Amino acid sequence: MNEIVANSVLPANREPITLQTVDGEQLVGELATPVDVAPVGTIVWLHPLPTHGGSSDSHLLRKSGWRLPALAHLAIVRFNTRGTKSSLGQSTGTYDESNAEGLDLDAAIAFVREHGLPKPWVVGWSFGTDVALRHAYRHDVSGVILLSPPLRWTRPDELERWRDNDLPVVALVPEHDDYLQPAEAVQRFASVPRFEIVGVNGAKHLWVGENSVRVVFDEIARRASNVSVPLPTEFAGPMERWNDL
Repeated sequence: MNEIVANSVLPANREPITLQTVDGEQLVGELATPVDVAPVGTIVWLHPLPTHGGSSDSHLLRKSGWRLPALAHLAIVRFNTRGTKSSLGQSTGTYDESNAEGLDLDAAIAFVREHGLPKPWVVGWSFGTDVALRHAYRHDVSGVILLSPPLRWTRPDELERWRDNDLPVVALVPEHDDYLQPAEAVQRFASVPRFEIVGVNGAKHLWVGENSVRVVFDEIARRASNVSVPLPTEFAGPMERWNDL
């Protein structure tokens, strides 16, 4: 058994993908799926703010593609929203403050449907939570997970849209978040009392450190997979190490 650490890469089928939006943009990304079993669920990621370095390479996104196909039998879809660049390449288009990024989410969900991937959950992180809150309510997905929601662009009337929508929504709010901490999050989301607000002790906005990463991945697996949690911290099979962390 080998310990799973920050740069551990577990077995998965990984392939580059291109998402086509209805307004003509091409979004670069990656699909990671389990090697020996069919996926039991799908995670569609929406990354942090691209004007501040957020992309498909943001560490939770990359590590989910490295670990969750093997540990939780999940398919992982990560991509660059319009105008965003990462090691996967650069998507066409221009950053639009979570407005036109709704079309990017549409393209990702269409990709999931076209490829027969099961039970999609939308997982937004920081900026990605605004994209999810403003646009995911229109989609037939299994649920939404919000990580470090700043509620920067989501208007009160857009939150109200969720009142009559029974889609499961859980927000993981770090105790030491720079923008929205648990007590304030309860107040800001009060108009939609069915939202589940989970305060995470010791965590910060960027979820740095293995303890924080494991909290996030356990929550994703609990919601989107049929495996038991907490997820293993060791792995008996082949494991590679990514060399740029």
